[in-house]
Amino acid sequence: MKINLESIARTALELLDESGLDGLTMRLVATRLNVHTSALYWHVKNKQQLLDVLANTIFATAAEGLEAPRAGVDWQQWLGDWARRLRQAMLAHQDGAKVFAGSNITEPAVFRATELALRTLQDAGFPVRQAARGVAALLHYTVGFTIEEQFHLGASPDGVPQGVDGARFPLTAQAYQDDNLFDTDTDDCFEYGLTVILAGMNVTRAS
Repeated sequence: MKINLESIARTALELLDESGLDGLTMRLVATRLNVHTSALYWHVKNKQQLLDVLANTIFATAAEGLEAPRAGVDWQQWLGDWARRLRQAMLAHQDGAKVFAGSNITEPAVFRATELALRTLQDAGFPVRQAARGVAALLHYTVGFTIEEQFHLGASPDGVPQGVDGARFPLTAQAYQDDNLFDTDTDDCFEYGLTVILAGMNVTRAS
């Protein structure tokens, strides 16, 4: 059977969804593709390169159809929508955010999306350096939040955890009791953090 990066990525993503990142191995991918492991190594040299391929695939999915802001859409709306797209693309696969973090992403869609984001911010009055830092902060928040979200996926709030003395740490205990610091309404939590970052970018614009 002939294989290429596209078939490798498709198969590896299927296995990722079944086994998670820790269970994904080069041997498992080769077996599913019905090829010798040596044939797989011809295309990807090690597991990290395999993860790079998966991260590029996830990003390309998130960036599909991404265009510059339409008339009436401001930079905050556009960047917020982009962050939501990326989060959903990572959530579509088990451990998708962990795959994405630290990977070498060279997909042309990455550079196109980055260019669109920087251009959008520059048009809104951001110097390029400040725009780049803002985009990086938003990206790091989105990936980091989604890693935590996927780690806690399916967990139910446990109330105040053991070790939190309500008499000594009343506000911490209240935060756990009323809202849970790992709130299961992750959409709402993500939107709150997104609002904070975008508002902060707006306040510090060209300062």
